[in-house]
Formats: sequence, C-alpha cells, structure tokens
Amino acid sequence: MLAALGGVSGTIGSVTGIPKKLLGEGEEIVLAMRPHWKEMVLPVLVLLVVSPLATFLAAIVPEGGAQLWLRLAIAAVAVLVVLRFTLWPFLKWVTTAYVVTDRRLITRVGVVARLGRDMPLSRVNDVTFEHSGLLERMLGCGTLVVESAGERGQLVLRDVPRVEEVQRDVYRLAEADDDRRRDDHGRDADDRPRQPGGR
Repeated sequence: MLAALGGVSGTIGSVTGIPKKLLGEGEEIVLAMRPHWKEMVLPVLVLLVVSPLATFLAAIVPEGGAQLWLRLAIAAVAVLVVLRFTLWPFLKWVTTAYVVTDRRLITRVGVVARLGRDMPLSRVNDVTFEHSGLLERMLGCGTLVVESAGERGQLVLRDVPRVEEVQRDVYRLAEADDDRRRDDHGRDADDRPRQPGGR
C-alpha cells in the first residue's frame, strides 16, 4: 500500500480525508496523493515577500498622529494579501485528494463546497499523461487523463506527482480488476447447479 503526499510518503488518513467507511468491503487504497508541492511555491514566496515588506513599511512610517493608523492599514493590507495568495491556495491544496483503490479512482476537491467523483476501474478505457512544460518534466508531475466508458467521458487529474508511475499503476490496476471480474464470472458459472439432462 502506497500513500503519497505531493510525492512524499505520508499516512493514508492524513492524505485522503476519506473515511474508511466509504470504502467497499475488501476495497483497499493503493495510491493516495495531493497535487504536487510545486503548487505551493508561489504562495510561499508571497508570504516570504509580504511579511518582511510590511514590517519594513510599518517601521519607516513617520511619527505623528497618523502613525498608528498607517501601520494598521499596512498590516491590514498585508493580512489580506497573505489570506488571498497564501492561505487560500494552501487550503485548496490540502483539501484536494486523488485516491486510487483496487476498484476505483476517487477525487475530492473543495475547501467549503466539496466536489467528489468516483470512476470504477472497470470503466477505464485509456490512461494518458502529459507534461505541460520542461519544469513539470523535471519535477515528474503532470496531468493524468483517464478515459471512461461512462456518460461523463473522462477524469482529469492535474498536477499529479510521479505522473508516469501513476499512469502505469492505474493501467495495471484496471487490467487486474478486469481479470478479477472474469475470474469471478467464471466461478459463478461453475457454481451454478446443473440442470437435469446434463445441461
């Protein structure tokens, strides 16, 4: 069983946010991921720039009756910038989960309003990946597109860590699920009682 947190090992519970009671009987989690950590680079840079800049500006405010209000205004603007460009992206990142079990693909997205989608492995027709640029290729992340035989067509997972490995594993799991279903169908046929006359 493998759990990946943006490419770093972690525990299933902390990564997925999916209670075990939502899994089917005997269903096992094989991969559990969040989007690649590169999604947090810009938010962290914003925090590292805004915090010292706001401190510097507050320190050079000239003395006078408006000094307190100017410092409060600088602090308020800094807090708003950090909330919008650091905290919000972090909350979106930490509440996004890509989970692959031995039976289906599960996605959960959303901070306040949650959106979830499940795709049975039995409906998987094709699994492809794409690196959108040199940076993604160097980091090993990318977009995974899973084509389905269902009505909704395809499932697109963005910024998947180790995307080539995930593509390979999803394809293998889909094949294993197909083999398991064929075996189960064959056993069901063998277990059926024979009709009189040998039929």
